[in-house]
Amino acid sequence: MDNDGQVSTEFVEANGLTFEVDKCGSGDTLALCLHGFPELNFSWRYQLPMLAEAGYEAWAPNMRGYGASSRPLGVASYHIDRLMDDVAGLIDASGKESVVLIAHDWGAIIAWQFAMEKRRKLEKLVICNVPHPGPLQKALRKGFAQIRKSWYVLFFQIPRLPEFLLGLGGARAIGKMIVNSSENPSMFPPEVIDVFRRNARRPGALTAMLNYYRAMLRGRRAVAARGMPVIDVPTLMIWGEEDIALTRESTYGTGEYVSDFRIRYLPGVSHWVNQEAPEPVNAMIRAFLANLPVPYLEWRMHLVESRD
Repeated sequence: MDNDGQVSTEFVEANGLTFEVDKCGSGDTLALCLHGFPELNFSWRYQLPMLAEAGYEAWAPNMRGYGASSRPLGVASYHIDRLMDDVAGLIDASGKESVVLIAHDWGAIIAWQFAMEKRRKLEKLVICNVPHPGPLQKALRKGFAQIRKSWYVLFFQIPRLPEFLLGLGGARAIGKMIVNSSENPSMFPPEVIDVFRRNARRPGALTAMLNYYRAMLRGRRAVAARGMPVIDVPTLMIWGEEDIALTRESTYGTGEYVSDFRIRYLPGVSHWVNQEAPEPVNAMIRAFLANLPVPYLEWRMHLVESRD
């Protein structure tokens, strides 16, 4: 792999599955980027060259069930333990002893649990627009604001109907889901949305994607029983404030669960923060990984203040 910012796609065997992985750069430290629903590793297209330039070997896998990665059958195949095993397997396959984990949406759900359970040693953790489960549970108990925003999780539990509706018209709803919830739709032109729609049209893809949510609810009590050990990995959370699915309140109190924590809010930016606001997101990640003060930035790169 070159250091010139060129992204190559390779297939990696890990945890008994095959993963389609976009790779960029070379270095002693792996930067592993985990995407969410209903996206792909393509979601990290703005971050991979930046990470390569910063001296990392950056990998963005299509998670199980997505793209040309393996698509095992059954809800149980998408339990959080299986997903964490995938992450551990990918780290082992990289041959790197030094790892930073960067994650968004479902990738961040996996990353939080992975860091709590210390499945592999991490140098840094970057989370985009998914709260730690502790503050999220508090937000859900506090009132209806977060419950109202989370309605889709219950809808996804229905057999077959969500797949049917999301797949209509060549997965038209997948594109609308992203564009309509974005604060800057110009960042999601038709050619970008087509990438996500094509993925959703693959045989069995929508069921696999929805099985993440189905497995999450079915296994939630067993996972909750493990508790929430304090994460001691230095952690940065980047939060687009216009998230239609998650409230800002769901981030409050995260420092109780992470010993070395910092958060940066981006006003006027949606849930799709790393795609919608790549310039400020990249600036924040780059500073954090370099052990520099992480800037507080407004959208369009206007520096408000820089303090830590």
